[in-house]
Formats: sequence, C-alpha cells, structure tokens
Amino acid sequence: MRKKAIVTSALPYANGEIHLGHVASTYLPADVTTRFLKSTGVEAYYICASDDFGTPILIQAEKEKKSTQEYVAYWNKRDYEDFSTFDICFDFFYRTSSPENIEFVRYVFEKLRNNGHIYESEIIQFYCKNDKKFLPDRYVVGTCPYCKAPDQYSDLCEKCGRVPEEIENPKCAICGQSPVKEKTTHYFFKLKNFGDKLTKWLDENENLQKDVKKYVQNWISSGLVDWDITRDIPWGVPIPGDESKVFYGWFDNHLAYISTAVKFLNERGINGKEFWNSADIYHFIGKDIVYHHYLFLPAMRLGIDEEYKLPDFIPTRGHLTLQSKKISKSRNWYIGLKDFLSYYPADYLRYYLVSINPYSQDDLNFDWDDFATRINSELIANLGNLVNRALGFTQKTFSGMIPAPDVYDEKDKEAESKIKGLASEITPLMEQNHLDRALKKIMEFSIYFNQYFQHKEPWKKGLGTNTCVFLSVNAVRSISVALYPFLPQSAQKIWTQLGMQGKVSDVKWEQMSEISIRPDHKLGQIAPLFARVEDEDIKKHKEKLGSK
Repeated sequence: MRKKAIVTSALPYANGEIHLGHVASTYLPADVTTRFLKSTGVEAYYICASDDFGTPILIQAEKEKKSTQEYVAYWNKRDYEDFSTFDICFDFFYRTSSPENIEFVRYVFEKLRNNGHIYESEIIQFYCKNDKKFLPDRYVVGTCPYCKAPDQYSDLCEKCGRVPEEIENPKCAICGQSPVKEKTTHYFFKLKNFGDKLTKWLDENENLQKDVKKYVQNWISSGLVDWDITRDIPWGVPIPGDESKVFYGWFDNHLAYISTAVKFLNERGINGKEFWNSADIYHFIGKDIVYHHYLFLPAMRLGIDEEYKLPDFIPTRGHLTLQSKKISKSRNWYIGLKDFLSYYPADYLRYYLVSINPYSQDDLNFDWDDFATRINSELIANLGNLVNRALGFTQKTFSGMIPAPDVYDEKDKEAESKIKGLASEITPLMEQNHLDRALKKIMEFSIYFNQYFQHKEPWKKGLGTNTCVFLSVNAVRSISVALYPFLPQSAQKIWTQLGMQGKVSDVKWEQMSEISIRPDHKLGQIAPLFARVEDEDIKKHKEKLGSK
C-alpha cells in the first residue's frame, strides 16, 4: 500500500433521493475504507460528485418547471445532506456540471481526437415522433440481444451486464410507442483499439477481483465495439466544434473523479495531478457498471497516454434487494435513506449493511426482521453488553478508577494476547476489502471478552478481580479504535465513556493493540450505547412497503 490514496464512489445521479440500495455497495464500503486508511497514516481523500447530465434530468426539470441548473443544484445539496446524516464523510463533494469538469472533459476529448481515437460517423438513431425527440439510451427499452432479457435499457443490460450494440424490440420509455429511425452524425471512441492494452492491464493488476476480471476478459476476447459518445440533447457537456451536441453521460461522469480530486487538492496547495499519479486509486462501484469502469474508463485513460493513472482497486459489490424483492421507486418498494435515519441511528444501518455485504458480486438482501435480530442480538446483547458491564462494574465497584492488576493467570495471559493481536487479525482483512469479515472479527473479540468477564466472576471480588477489570476496560478501548471506521458515532461514545481525551478518529489504527489505559485512570460517565429495536416498529416499517 502507498501512503497516499484517492477514494471515489460511483456518482449519485442528481435525479431523486438516495435510498438504501445506493449506499450499500458503494458509499458505505468506500467511507469505511477511507476512515481505515486515514487511521493507518495514509494521506487519503474521499472524493465524489453528483452526476448532473442526461435526458432523465432534462425531462424531470421540465416537468417541475425548473431550469436544469436549479434542478441538479437541489439534488446535489439534498444528496450531500443525506450522505452526511449517514456519516458518509466526503473530503469533497462536487458536481459533473462544474466548470472544472466541463473544461477537463473537453480537454480529454481533444487529446483523444489528436491521438487518433475519435472519429465521426453518420448513424441511424431512434427518434420518437410522438415526443418529437431523439431518444438517448435510457429512453429506449427492449430485449437484450445477448441474453434475451426483456425490459432492458439500450445502454446496459442489467441481467448480463453487457452494453447492447442495438436493442431488440425497441420502445420509447417515455410514451411506450415504437420509435422510428433517423439519420444523425455522432462521434465515436475507438474502444476496439484498446483490447490488448486492457487485457495487459487486467492481467497485471492483482488487486482486481478475479471473477470480475474473468468475465471482462471474456468480453474483450469476444470483440469490443466502438463506443458512441454523442447525444442529441441540449443538456450535457458541449462537444468542441459541434456545440449542438453533447457528450454521453458515461463519457464525462467518471472524468469527474479526476477533475474533482485535482480541484480539491490544488486548492489545498497540493499538486493534484502529481498526487493522483503517486496514490492508490480506488473506485467503489456496484456490479451494474462493471462494463463502464473496467473498459471505458481505463481505455480513455490509456488513450490520453496515461496522463492520469488507471485505478489500482475497483471494489465491486452486488445489488441490494429489499425483503427479497428488487428495489423499485415506482412501486414504492424502497426505503429512502433520510426516512430510515429518522427511525434509527446511522450506526444501526452501517452495522447491518456491512455485516451482510461480502466482497463479491453476490446480491445482498435487506430484511427488516433480520435487521432487528442482528441489532438486538449482536450489537446490543454482545457489544453493548460488554461495554456496559465492563465500564458499569468499574464505575460501581471502583468508583470509576481503573485498579492495578494482580498477578496474571493463564486466562488473563490469553486475554492480554487477544488485545495485543487484534490489529494483526483485522488489518489484512481491511486491506483486502473484506469489511464484513473484519467487522465479524471485532464482534468475535467482544464475545470473547464477554465470556472472559463471565468466567472471572469479578462481582465475587476474589483474587483476579482487579486484573479482569483492567484487561476488560482495555479491551473496550481496543474495540473503540477498531470500530471507528464502521460505527464512528458509537466508537466515539465508547471513547468518551472510557474517559479518554480527544477523538478516537485521531488514534492510530495499530494502537488498538496497546494496553494503554493504566491504573488510576478515571472513566467518564457511563450510559447504554444502544436502544432495542422493537417488533411493533418493524411491523409498521414492513407495512409501509408497496403502499402509496
């Protein structure tokens, strides 16, 4: 690992509220990873932006009688507020419609054109006579030509993950009528030029998930298709020399990773371009946009002579379903992030989503009953119980003062070694993006110390009581440090109850394995960390799904 990192997540589309499906695969894992990197001494920055361009935004802004600029400004602000409430801590959250990104996109296009990777071609495009407009990809639905899945957008099959060359049985997504075909001139990016270079990059990058690499390599070997990067709409980045057309959103949006990071760093007095090229680059995505991030994105960077380095990590996770059904806003089968956080603390959702989310493309399922069970039996009955009993007993028996330990017996020595080995157990899992496994290790550590406390029976006040209290309180301190990237608010509460000064976020990661709370240290005020999730409330939440 380098000592510098830039972390990005797939950009939220500025066309509606953030829901649980958005945060599970991309924003939460990226936030946990960034917090971890910073705590290990890496100069890491989490960069994101709202994705502001495209036909859906144009149409929705018209419906709401707003300018496109007003419309995306509203959602940029709202999304940032919702993320912040969930403790997603961006170092900088910007927008693809920024002057910096527009300038950078046009610069990249010109460089690609000068390097021979762009050409013009007359094409036949779908045109809806009813709506009197050319139909970009998201407004043509039909059957995927590869896997024959119905009701797929013409720019991406959500079932097989491929980008269709031409959708079958096309329909206008606005009015449902069959569109006609009309001539227009578009610019194309020569994706076919990059098959060998992409294969080499995939072969050499050992940080990429093997299963993802395998099917991307299969796509390459089956033949890449040149990429239409133009759209006949008025809302987007204008194409140099042909301002009547704009770039396809997938041409410009991932370039905002770079333009946003460079702006942020330059304004801090850091050379943004140099930093980018000397840092580990992480792009957190969901599996539905593998094609764009494993093919289009690296090919474009290769096409500008790797002026900005290719990603080192592209952590890719599956989709979130809700009660085992596909999330659908139109059917009200979704949970808005803002709504959820009005019911429960952010750390409840952070805990649940990390714990059910493996580092794979397997889909994960949010289940209200399972959520309640895990919060009550794991977060409260295990972790909350240890913190409360260790600190509460110390407060009651020793007036909150940590006693000097007695001579260690074998059980005490084992407990001490658990504390000293915690960082070495968790760190490799964090580095390899197995966040769920790392969190599970922390919970196993908590289970161990609950059992240790029970075994030692300090309430009997026999020999070894002082050692039990001394080690248990230090174990709680270890948990506070280890838990910070996952549950930042709870970690800080534990830190404060321990009577520790400052912020737990300022403690170095490896210091979780130090026994640094010494005899005569005074604890802070002790209070329960968590409140139980009630069955009656869960029942109400389930009843809201699908109802209007």
